[in-house]
Amino acid sequence: MTDNKKPVVSLKPDKKRYPSQINDTVPAGGYACDVRTATCFVDNPIAFIQKIRSIAESFDTHIICFNAGMLAGKQHVRTALRHALRSFHNGSMVSNTIEMEALLFAAGSRQCSVAALFGVHDGENSMFVCCYPTCDGIWQALTPLMNITEENWEIIDPYKRAHFMKHFGITDEEIATCSGECITELVLERVALLEVYR
Repeated sequence: MTDNKKPVVSLKPDKKRYPSQINDTVPAGGYACDVRTATCFVDNPIAFIQKIRSIAESFDTHIICFNAGMLAGKQHVRTALRHALRSFHNGSMVSNTIEMEALLFAAGSRQCSVAALFGVHDGENSMFVCCYPTCDGIWQALTPLMNITEENWEIIDPYKRAHFMKHFGITDEEIATCSGECITELVLERVALLEVYR
């Protein structure tokens, strides 16, 4: 099962826009990405995503909305996007869009139905919103759809920790072998493993 939308035409892989070596010190693909926090109420996720896509296409960029409650912070977002772009560049994407590919990596899953849980949902949404590549005016264009905030959703509380352990199959033994708080690193490891097990 894949998303039927195609990537933004001008972002097709080529040497100019997608260098073959993705430098991990750069957020993704040699181009900067901008990740912000936002809230919104969504009564129709499909219509909401269509509006997001329309805005993204008008700015020749990609906008990906991640469910903040399901992610281990902005580093999780950037790691998922980096792997999605690598798959896009290598021609090994499971889905038809960078947006869905990034959600698949965020979820550490090959199933679009699982990845959808890491995106927009009915009702109140707390989101990490990623714009790649960055472009002027995009956040102003998105303000009718969402409230850009300064919320700190980097903290992993016990509920979130339990969710990560269950969803990503992280064991107590793995955590015990780590020094300090390592749940984020273990989540990112699972994200990276998806590329290996495709």
